[in-house]
Amino acid sequence: MTDTLTIAMAQLNQRVGDLKGNADAMLEWRAKAGEVDLVLFPEQQLIGYPAEDLVLKPAFQKAAAQELERLAAATADGGPAMLVGSTLMEADGLYNIVALLDGGKVAAVRKKHELPNYGTFDEKRIFTPGPLPEPVEFRGVKLGLPICEDGWLPKVCSHLKAQGAELLISVNGSPYEIDKDDRRLEQVFAARVAETGLPPIFLNRIGGPGELVFDGCSFVLNANGVAADGWVCEGGELAEWEDHPADIYSAMVLALRDYVDRNRFPGVVLGLSGGIDSALCAAIAADALGPDRVWCVMLPSRFTGQLSLDLAKECAEMIGCRLDTIPINPAVMAFDEMLAGSFSDREVDITEENVQSRIRGVTLMALSNKFGHMLLTTGNKSEMSVGYATIYGDMAGGYNPLKDAYKMTVFAISRWRNKHKPRIGLGPDGPVMPEAIITRPPSAELRPDQKDSDSLPDYPVLDDILLGLVEQELSVDEVTARGHDRAVVERIERLLYIAEYKRRQAPPGVKLGSRNFGRDRRYPITNAFRSG
Repeated sequence: MTDTLTIAMAQLNQRVGDLKGNADAMLEWRAKAGEVDLVLFPEQQLIGYPAEDLVLKPAFQKAAAQELERLAAATADGGPAMLVGSTLMEADGLYNIVALLDGGKVAAVRKKHELPNYGTFDEKRIFTPGPLPEPVEFRGVKLGLPICEDGWLPKVCSHLKAQGAELLISVNGSPYEIDKDDRRLEQVFAARVAETGLPPIFLNRIGGPGELVFDGCSFVLNANGVAADGWVCEGGELAEWEDHPADIYSAMVLALRDYVDRNRFPGVVLGLSGGIDSALCAAIAADALGPDRVWCVMLPSRFTGQLSLDLAKECAEMIGCRLDTIPINPAVMAFDEMLAGSFSDREVDITEENVQSRIRGVTLMALSNKFGHMLLTTGNKSEMSVGYATIYGDMAGGYNPLKDAYKMTVFAISRWRNKHKPRIGLGPDGPVMPEAIITRPPSAELRPDQKDSDSLPDYPVLDDILLGLVEQELSVDEVTARGHDRAVVERIERLLYIAEYKRRQAPPGVKLGSRNFGRDRRYPITNAFRSG
């Protein structure tokens, strides 16, 4: 039995469905690892995670098996072994697996036992749970291989300890959430150490297009004297985890970058209004893609104030991106004339406001269609919660960086970005928006002297109510007990429920909190329940 193992942890990005590309990247990083015993790769790294129902296609399963064999054959050169996450179809079902590749063959396979079926995860509808796994012997050492959720719950790790495992290697596909990095380390895997006395290795991926982004944050824990004669990881250089709100901003940047690049868009286009939401989206896009790939468009109506025009221009100059101005008055007048007969016996109301928003959406989509840039929509989670957004108008687009960011988060991130540049950012070093954009009262500018506060509670109040109703699933009584007016809470709950049909038609956006709309929070569109 050896008394030393040299293990390389490959905290990689991946592309869902790019089996050959993912395998080639793993071979590249195996070569870079040098003279080590074992190279670790994250959960389902070969196929991309989450591949969802794509893994149910027989052709996909066959291709995945072929690529795994190719990776195994590469280890015949006497170099490092590899631990690779993939899937395996057998007669009794489809399994989520890790495979130990060594000596030119698949030396061992272990199947995931605990299949998560909450929040963003639907593994029980796709995979068959494997048996409680036995340790895998490698270079004379018994390795416990809990796959993601297997390491987050005590059962599998306790079983591995009882079966003689000497250390735990947990490969993960753990999406980013606010405060999740601390929970992984200080609560979940510290608990596994206390229960088993075994040192765990936690490996996670980074990046990922769409609604999930992975933050890496891989680590190794020693047993802190619990297992005095056991394995100990030698100390090395540690990377600092980002604090709030830097981590939130970086998650937005990385998610947008992967989404745009993996879907082969030349850049993005968005409406720049002179307000904080669109300014922040432009900054995120510049940090994700570089300012030269960001195209901002000002779409003024007769209600747009000169301050908005000036602030949008100054913002675009600070970011360094293109700004065009396309007035929408000609189209508004044409719609007024076109609908005059049908609307002749009705007063002007929110309909005319929504027409303006939809004209802007059509205009931006026309630019997107003509030039290929993906349209970013810019509504925040506070607005999306209560339906303060125009379907087929300002909700039009291919992606929304702020979809899971409440308005108060938007303020906090904007202030942070004006003082700091993220280490992964491609945008300017200095401030990215005028201070006046952050401090001015929010307004949709769809009627004279309009302010968001005319229709909604002030955002500190609204966001606290929404945190109770959405993130914590509290009742009206419970939210009211936090010091809010009951009538206001009842109104917000009603707006939250009746806006579900809008959210079902909203573009995707990166998950930041524990209850994002879509994957985490799945409510019926038609819903008569009211907790008040």
